Amino acid sequence: MTANPILGVLLHWLGGLASASFYVPFRKVKAWSWETYWLVGGVVSWIIAPWIMAALLTHHLLEVLLQTPASTLGWAFGFGLLWGLGGLTFGLTMRYLGLGLGMAVALGYTAVFGTLIPPIFRGQFPSLLEQRSGQFILAGVAVCALGIVVAGAAGVSKERELSPAQQLEAIPEFNLRRGLLVATFCGIMSACFAFGLAAGDPIKALAVQFGTPNMWQGLPVLIVVLAGGFTTNAIWCAILNARNRSFAEYLRIPPHKLEPISNPSRPSLLRNYLFSALAGFTWYLQFFFYTMGESQMGRRYGFSSWTLHMASIILFSTLWGIALHEWRGTGLRTRALVALTLLVLVGSTLIVGYGNLLAIATSQP
Repeated sequence: MTANPILGVLLHWLGGLASASFYVPFRKVKAWSWETYWLVGGVVSWIIAPWIMAALLTHHLLEVLLQTPASTLGWAFGFGLLWGLGGLTFGLTMRYLGLGLGMAVALGYTAVFGTLIPPIFRGQFPSLLEQRSGQFILAGVAVCALGIVVAGAAGVSKERELSPAQQLEAIPEFNLRRGLLVATFCGIMSACFAFGLAAGDPIKALAVQFGTPNMWQGLPVLIVVLAGGFTTNAIWCAILNARNRSFAEYLRIPPHKLEPISNPSRPSLLRNYLFSALAGFTWYLQFFFYTMGESQMGRRYGFSSWTLHMASIILFSTLWGIALHEWRGTGLRTRALVALTLLVLVGSTLIVGYGNLLAIATSQP
């Protein structure tokens, strides 16, 4: 199948939209501790959804996994474990910084590390500097990094303009210093997801050999990488459940947190499970569309998909931040920086997409 970078960019935008939107359903969960709704959503996003989607779209899924070398499974799972640490602190980043600034900072680190480390490790980086298509892709990565800096500047500007009361109204647990520390750790660990996908290349090759269309070849890899992420998160959530004595929340809403029956927003167990599951499935969709988009970017510079994915997430998370009034009360300077963030990130995805298109055009006779 001929690669189609234009379609790939659109698919990465869909993945970015899904990732930027996943935390919104969690806002509807009431009377549950963070560790409770995070684990419920994680079971859906890291276990249930990957197996269901791969089973539906991959030919001979079990045979593919059984024939994969143990070392490949181990590396993919191991990187998933490390990525899980990033995913674990991702929710904390949102709590302390909000959707707009939180995703910009965390995913900024992830974009740079996740995009550049694989080609450096494989010895591809010198060729990027020599070829025009590679130069465009590196320029797109640089523009993405610039967009992240602008997004961070918008967050700092906002923090200076709003009073503490206004900050807490928009983001109840807003804490810039703590949020930046968590976001830094989160971003670096989250880049391991890109490494896990690269380690799973033999799984993709087996899937294609068994007749799976190129578009779906990455779905079996997600099963392995996401299982690693689930392991890390499940252990930590269980520790918090024990420490906070919140295990009972999986079976009932704590009586002291119940609202009057007449209150339409009264917490309910079914409501919490549904919104947590919706959040989890939405988060999985980012990876679903990512593997589809990656298959369209061409073999030479497939690693550039990571930049497209990260830029798209930051782009749509910024839009969500606007929709959720996280920038309410800010001045003209801050709003101008937010607008510039959107413009620069859209530009970065277009530049990277053009670089891939140029690579495919120059490789054809």
